[in-house]
Amino acid sequence: MFWKRKKNKSTEFKCAKCGQVHSEWPALAFSSPANYHNLSDDEKSEIGKLDTDFCEIHYEDQIDRFIRVTLTQKINDACETLEYGLWVSLSEKSYSDYKSNFDNENHETGYFGWLCSNISEYGNTSSIPCDVMTKSGNDRPEIFPHEDFDHPFVRDYYDGINKKEAEKRINEMIKNMK
Repeated sequence: MFWKRKKNKSTEFKCAKCGQVHSEWPALAFSSPANYHNLSDDEKSEIGKLDTDFCEIHYEDQIDRFIRVTLTQKINDACETLEYGLWVSLSEKSYSDYKSNFDNENHETGYFGWLCSNISEYGNTSSIPCDVMTKSGNDRPEIFPHEDFDHPFVRDYYDGINKKEAEKRINEMIKNMK
């Protein structure tokens, strides 16, 4: 992807997947949970299982289970929002319920989960407690960090960030993709 400024100051980027130029902000998406990302290539093939919506890591004594979710960050001085594509870990019971209802367009429920994506602007964001809310229509679940958890990411989620900071995050993620 690349960014280009037009004279009217709107931001455009060329999508690495479709090759088209878009004027809306891209979602800041993580292709896997940090737990999977940090495995060696051998470990990924031996104990990991990853697709676009689910991830499992099969250790000798436990199985870690993750699902892909979204988070919408409020931008205080703009009409846009910053969208994240993140991963959370769920308990075996919640993971099984979500997976068995994955194709059910009317399944709406909530789970408890732990954030498992490291957002570089905040240092370690793994293990932030979140409410995971499924949506009708088979959209990915949305997460809501627990407001009483003391972390800069949680404060920014509830207080919002400015447009300059949002664009900085987008540019940083694109730079890291190259």
